[in-house]
Amino acid sequence: MKKSHFRAIEIFKKNNNILRSQQAIKAGISPRTLYELVESGNLIRITRGLYQLALAEPFSIPDIIPVILKIPKAVLCAVSALNYYGLTTQIPHQIDIALPQKAEKPRMDYPPLRIFWLSQKTYLAGITEEETDLIRFKIYNREKTVCDCFKFRNRIGMDVAVEALQLYLRTPARNIPSLLDYAKIDRVENLIKPYIQALV
Repeated sequence: MKKSHFRAIEIFKKNNNILRSQQAIKAGISPRTLYELVESGNLIRITRGLYQLALAEPFSIPDIIPVILKIPKAVLCAVSALNYYGLTTQIPHQIDIALPQKAEKPRMDYPPLRIFWLSQKTYLAGITEEETDLIRFKIYNREKTVCDCFKFRNRIGMDVAVEALQLYLRTPARNIPSLLDYAKIDRVENLIKPYIQALV
C-alpha cells in the first residue's frame, strides 16, 4: 500500500472513519487517493462526496449519518423524528428532514429524502441536538415533532399524527403547555386541542 494511502486511512480513523470529500481534501488527501482507496476496497463511497472506511464498525443509525454530514442545515423531523423518539409504529421508508425555504436543494443518491421546506421561524423553533456514534445532529424536540405531524398531515397521514400524540401523552415527560406553544407556531392549535382534551 502506498504511503499516501496509509496516511489517508489514519486521517479517516481520526475523523470517526467518515469524511466528506471536501473535508478529506482539506486534510491533505488528494482526490486521486480517494479514488484509489475506493478502487482497492479500503473506502466505501456512501453517497456523492461522502466516504467511510470499509472496515469501520457500522453506525447505529446508518441511513441518517450521511444526511447529517452532507446537509448541515437538515433537521430530523416528522416520521424520522417520531421513530427516533419511539412515538410511532411506522417504519420510515425515507429520511424526513426540515430545511429553511431559501436553502439549496440537497443532491444525494442515498438515502431517499422527504423534505419539508419551512419558514425561518417555523424551521428554528424546537431544534435540539442529539448524539449518535460521536456525531451530533439536529432534530426537533418531541413536542415540535408531534405538532409538525399535524401540520403536514396531508403528506404524513392523520392516523400517524394522532398515534404520535397518543404515544406522546402516555410518556411521563409530557409537557402539554409546551405542546400547545408549538401548535400555535405550526398553526394547528385548533386542530390538536380537541384530540388532547379527548386523550388526557
